[in-house]
Amino acid sequence: MADEYAAVKRGKLILKGDKPKAKKRKHKKSAKAEVSEVDVDSMKHGGWWTVSRIEDITGSISIEFGNNAYISALDNGLFTIGAPHGDGEGPSPEEIFTAFPAGETKFALKSGYGKYLGVSKDGTVIGRSDAVGPMEQWEPVWQDGKTAILSSINKFVSVDPEDDSVIARNLTAGELEFCNIRSNKSKEVNKAVLPAEEEGDLAEVEVNYVKKFQKFQDKKLRVNESGVSELKRAREEGTLHETLLDRRSKMKADRYCK
Repeated sequence: MADEYAAVKRGKLILKGDKPKAKKRKHKKSAKAEVSEVDVDSMKHGGWWTVSRIEDITGSISIEFGNNAYISALDNGLFTIGAPHGDGEGPSPEEIFTAFPAGETKFALKSGYGKYLGVSKDGTVIGRSDAVGPMEQWEPVWQDGKTAILSSINKFVSVDPEDDSVIARNLTAGELEFCNIRSNKSKEVNKAVLPAEEEGDLAEVEVNYVKKFQKFQDKKLRVNESGVSELKRAREEGTLHETLLDRRSKMKADRYCK
């Protein structure tokens, strides 16, 4: 039974015949289990992991249909599906594209031949454009662990089972339209690390800043006595540093504030 989209809605797949189901609480998997699953999947694809949000569709991208088979660029501006790779192998050079953001929900792709991927009026995916226009914009759609790519003519990308060409001709998405968008860029996220002087509650933060910047000629610590309510408001508004600077400027013997 093929899943179908009853309607095309940005960012959501609506499957025909599906009845609304009551939401069930899902038990959160441990971070260790999630990392393990991701590692196994990416290892099978040569380090290329499955993208599940628009922010990650940038840089080197491959589009997988089936198992370890990727869209491949031809030198005539058309596209086909490449031969399946073995476990542990990533895509070949002609199967790697460069992705660029095209608004908040869409992206553009450039092939290794330096041309942008678009779609013709008859639904053939082509790569012959030197610039990104409306026809060269694509929208990823995710739901229930499945991915499909919507073209500018509101039809979904798939591979023609007869000649392996890449097309966008179906208004509904079934098994032939489901794919994996893969990336090989680092998934490590650099989390912001608070400076040592910003650790602790707001009263401690101000003391830390005073200790860092104030001269101690008389060995006496001078802290603004206005209380922390002003600092709480400043933190919420994103002006904590400016407020601390202003409060220090009102105190004597500060080597940076006058």
